Amino acid sequence: MNFIENFYLQILRVFSDGVFGISLGNLAFIIACLIISLLIRSFVARILVNKVKKIVSKTGNKVDDKLFEALVPPFRLLPIVIVFLAITLYFDIESTLGLYLQKINNTLSTIFVFWLIHQALIPFSNLFNRLESILSKGLVLWIVKSLKYLIIFLGIVAVLEVWGIKIGPVIAGLGLFGVAVALGAQDLFKNLISGIMILLEKRFQIGDVIKVPGHTEGTVEHIGFRSTLIRKFDTTPITIPNYIFAEAPILNYTNRNFRRINWTIGLEYNSTLDQIKRLTETITTYLKDSENFMVNDSYKSFVRIEKFNDSSIDILVICFTSTKDWDKYLEIKEHLAMKIKDSVEKIGLNFAFPSQSVYIEKTENN
Repeated sequence: MNFIENFYLQILRVFSDGVFGISLGNLAFIIACLIISLLIRSFVARILVNKVKKIVSKTGNKVDDKLFEALVPPFRLLPIVIVFLAITLYFDIESTLGLYLQKINNTLSTIFVFWLIHQALIPFSNLFNRLESILSKGLVLWIVKSLKYLIIFLGIVAVLEVWGIKIGPVIAGLGLFGVAVALGAQDLFKNLISGIMILLEKRFQIGDVIKVPGHTEGTVEHIGFRSTLIRKFDTTPITIPNYIFAEAPILNYTNRNFRRINWTIGLEYNSTLDQIKRLTETITTYLKDSENFMVNDSYKSFVRIEKFNDSSIDILVICFTSTKDWDKYLEIKEHLAMKIKDSVEKIGLNFAFPSQSVYIEKTENN
């Protein structure tokens, strides 16, 4: 009998003590609750979310659609938070297990709240886009990213506070380490400050076509905290540190009003003054009458004899096209070139090319 009683008491001790002081009954209860939470989470994700999505999609407002899509991931965590809250209420708060369960519940609740705020910034970031008329597009993106990072940082601090870890002494302890890092990261801060100045001064924005003398030219795709990504015209990406833009003159082709044509036409020296005058008048009239060119007091056109070159009489043609689009600009240049070629042929002129005349002096033999 003693053997059977001892075996029975041993079995009861295993059920009562369990694992790490948790009875097998309590452990089974916790596992069952976790399984239920996962099932509820699946139910919320598949059924409730889909029903709410159908209701939201019927509204004409696009903001609530984006807000719903952004809040779906954190709301899938909500059933787990609720189940852990129920588990916490089941156990004695004064016990070690109850204390840890309460901290886990507070941690999940904190993560849920800050995750909710972080995701809510996604649809409401459109409100920041209205500031693009005052600030640059890149600076607005920086503000949105900084707010997201700030929320993540505050969430981490709140979770650490739940577990009794004070962030203040940790930051103070990292102070000396931060000074050492700052001394070794001077270029990083220099690039960061230069990037902020780029956005504040609006020297260029995302999508602008710029040229950095001595480095590259292309389309700006991204303005980061440390560097700027430029896509060259051959589609090759190149990353340039931001401090380069603070020290180099930047040519922003996108901000120009119109594209300019600056040509020199060389005519042969046997051209008459009447022919040259007819040609300049024909080109001038074409520039004034065509809608492809800007001719006014601010953007003047010039068709004049520039100089007598070694092998030609040079005619200077300067004008501004009515567009800054590259494709349209090439088309306008082509039409102007055809017009000049046609006019030169009709007037009876010839284009000059580099040539030399050799004169041989004849002498009589005495």
